[in-house]
Amino acid sequence: MGLKGFLEGGVASIVAGCSTHPLDLLKVRMQLQGESAAPAPRPMASVRPALAFPFGGAHHVAIPTDMASNLIRSAPAPPRAGLVTVGMKLVKQEGAKALFSGVSATVLRQTLYSTTRMGLYDMMKKKWSDPVTGNMPLGTKISAGLIAGGIGAAVGNPADLAMVRMQADGRLPPSHRRNYTGVTDAITRMVKSEGVVSLWRGSSLTVNRAMLVTASQLASYDQIKESILEKNLMKDGLGTHVSASFAAGFVAAVVSNPVDVIKTRVMNMKVELGEVPPYSGALDCAVKTVRAEGPMALYKGFIPTISRQGPFTVVLFVTLEQVRNLLKDF
Repeated sequence: MGLKGFLEGGVASIVAGCSTHPLDLLKVRMQLQGESAAPAPRPMASVRPALAFPFGGAHHVAIPTDMASNLIRSAPAPPRAGLVTVGMKLVKQEGAKALFSGVSATVLRQTLYSTTRMGLYDMMKKKWSDPVTGNMPLGTKISAGLIAGGIGAAVGNPADLAMVRMQADGRLPPSHRRNYTGVTDAITRMVKSEGVVSLWRGSSLTVNRAMLVTASQLASYDQIKESILEKNLMKDGLGTHVSASFAAGFVAAVVSNPVDVIKTRVMNMKVELGEVPPYSGALDCAVKTVRAEGPMALYKGFIPTISRQGPFTVVLFVTLEQVRNLLKDF
């Protein structure tokens, strides 16, 4: 117990976060599909009368803006692109290095958020485990994950916000891009233009998501690993760690994806001074998303989520087990 659990969890989380960052970026881009990339101008629409004659020049009449916007909205939405299509389009338009946009924010996020949640979970696990078996009930594991995840998310929200914005920036038109040079620049500019409080925009969603992810990920990993060892299906080694961690990643992806979609959209929205923000909060975002795009919009980006959550969880726990072995004598 003590700082060692924080160190072990932090190292493992940074390794896992950096190695799966491109998949996380593609997940964010897919979750933002269907949302307008930039605020559209509202000009008066001009149409040519049906009985206009060719002589005397063309005559146009203006129609109300609301009617024009309805005409524009009636156009069919473009088909949603899949993981491979989104990835190829990103590399073609922005270059291969764009796959690591926001990686500095990922490092900071893992340092703050994951180090905190992993360390706190480890402390509670050691305190609440049965002294004989070394295990704790599933309900207690879930409770420990909820507490650790919530605290970790509150600590890491500024880095999470910066990461989402940096990952999503390339999809915007050049005139609307924020063009952050790094996580420090992103946080500094957010404070200057939007205030210190803006660093915790979407924090309720971040906390809720982190509680769900941590409870499902860490609790299911420990539970599945214990079951495998108790039933003698495998020995305590790499095979057990990979199997338990991949299953834990799938559980975490299913549980957290709806909250993750809403969190991404709320964090990415651009708030202009004197203008009404696109969403008034998490519930408003959820309602508008479902109304405009259907309930399954809450599972947008699920393929890259599970594609990222699976490898992330595997790398996380395999690295964690190795770091624990290295530091077991300290």
